[in-house]
Amino acid sequence: MLKEFNLLATTSRGNEKQMCYELSYLLHDLLGDPSPVVDKTGIRGLVAAKTSLNPFEVIEKFRAILQERPYEFRYALRILPIERVVHTDLDEVRRVALELAAGIAEDESFRVTVEKRFTSLHSRDFIEAAATGIARKADLENPDKILLIEVLGGLTGMALIKPSDVLAVVKEKLL
Repeated sequence: MLKEFNLLATTSRGNEKQMCYELSYLLHDLLGDPSPVVDKTGIRGLVAAKTSLNPFEVIEKFRAILQERPYEFRYALRILPIERVVHTDLDEVRRVALELAAGIAEDESFRVTVEKRFTSLHSRDFIEAAATGIARKADLENPDKILLIEVLGGLTGMALIKPSDVLAVVKEKLL
C-alpha cells in the first residue's frame, strides 16, 4: 500500500484492480499528471493514489468530466482529497487536526467525520482527539467545513474539506 497518498477512491468490493486502472487513466490521460501512482490498499473497495496535481482541483476537474462524459467513471463510487497522511496515533491526529483547523474561519462551523478500517480505536477517540482545541462552532448537520479522518489500519489520511469536495459519483450521475 502507498505510504503517501492524496486521493482515496471507493469502489465495489472486487473491483479494486479495475478502479486502479480507471483512476490512473483519469489522472494521466485526461488530466495530464505525468506519473500518478495508484494502488490497492489491501482494504476491500478502497484504492489510494498519489498525484502531482492539487487533489482539490482534481476533484473539481473530475466533476466536470463526470457531467460531460459520465461513462468515463465505471468503477468509482466516491473520490476524496487527502491533505496529510500520518501514522494512526491519536497524538498525531490531534497535532495535524489543529494545523488543518487553521483553515476554518471564525464564522465557519465544522464537523469531524471519521471512517475507520482495521483499527481497534473507537471513532469517538478520533473525534475527541481531533476536535479538542478547535475553538469553532460545531455543526453536525450542515457544517461549512469537514475535518475528514480516514483510518486505513496503521496509516491515517486527513483533510479539511468543504462538503462539495467529495465526489460522490453515483449520486452526481443521477443529477
